[in-house]
Amino acid sequence: MHNEENNEKKSTMNPCEQLDEETLFMVSQTFKALSDTTRIRILHLLSQRECSVNEIAEELSLLQTTVSHQLRFLKNLRLVKFRRAGTTLYYSQDDQHVMDLLQQAIHHACHD
Repeated sequence: MHNEENNEKKSTMNPCEQLDEETLFMVSQTFKALSDTTRIRILHLLSQRECSVNEIAEELSLLQTTVSHQLRFLKNLRLVKFRRAGTTLYYSQDDQHVMDLLQQAIHHACHD
């Protein structure tokens, strides 16, 4: 009976539960993105509102080059997106799942 239960569980297993190398890499990169305090600060700000590079730099007291570098990293992971208005790029969140993870982690850290 135990083998039948295991076989039944295997046949109903979600395909995402079978982690391939690409999935493992993307998950590790997501956690890498969330392991840096500067990126956390940027993502947290972008979870609240859309901002330009200058606005992010000013709000978080960071150099523009630092912000641009971090945004490039986050954009490559599809965690942020941008829209162009004239010569200015405005960044916003692009993955609600990751933002939910971030908010849960912040809540956990603040919870007594």
